[in-house]
Amino acid sequence: MKIAIFNDNRLGIVAGQKVSDVTTTADWDQTKPHESLVRLMENFDSLKDTLEKAAQEGKQYDLEEVVFRAPVPSPSKIWAAPVNYKKHQEEMNKQFNNAPRTIEELALFLKAPSSVSGPSDPILLPFKDRRTDHEAELGYVIGKKAKNVKYEDAKDYIFGYFALLDISIRGNEERTWRKSFDTFTPIGPWIVTADEIENPNDLSLKLWVNEELRQDGSTKHLIYDCYKCLEVASTYSTLNPGDIIATGTPEGVGPIRDGDVVRIQVGSVGEFSVNVKFADEN
Repeated sequence: MKIAIFNDNRLGIVAGQKVSDVTTTADWDQTKPHESLVRLMENFDSLKDTLEKAAQEGKQYDLEEVVFRAPVPSPSKIWAAPVNYKKHQEEMNKQFNNAPRTIEELALFLKAPSSVSGPSDPILLPFKDRRTDHEAELGYVIGKKAKNVKYEDAKDYIFGYFALLDISIRGNEERTWRKSFDTFTPIGPWIVTADEIENPNDLSLKLWVNEELRQDGSTKHLIYDCYKCLEVASTYSTLNPGDIIATGTPEGVGPIRDGDVVRIQVGSVGEFSVNVKFADEN
């Protein structure tokens, strides 16, 4: 099932090129979309049939008619995976000589939850004189409280997957600072529930800037795959329903500039495009 939040925080189910409005189901409160999402995830097994029926009977819109919002509005935390592809490590060392270690030594880092934005929102560049890069990633949302989860059990804690952009300013500051500005974690266009993703560790990842293909990778090359990232994250902290894990980016990372259009596509999940502009011009 593809679960979306659209327009004025309405709940939608996406099928093909249509989104069905199911806002009146699942105890959905448009004024509290994140709390409503957590409630939906916690009760999904019992709600699934009701949602499917509501999607068949509810008002439908073409995808182009609606504005999609961040499908996970307000996570309590975002754990992100640094240098989780060997070829990305190689390109960073070639350009900046700044990636001597991979995730195996670095572990995970935190991004500010306030950096989350939706698939219809622009990326806002805070500096005109600093290089800011795109990083295409697979992201997922935690569906139930998780602590000290073993690798073999990790899939049971993942509610669903989405495309994620980890926007990054290059420099010597800590990763958390360089990656936590407002709009630096666009996600979407919807959540694809985990039962529809046969193997999240074998999905294509592509990114274009102004129709130029920049990144063309696959999650099969992850150093720490989706389940290992969750195992590590839940060892460090308790993961709450609605928390996000970003799994890292493959090679092909490059700069984005004012006026660019960035498009990300994750196989079996979906794609979205966002504009880039300077923050002071928003």
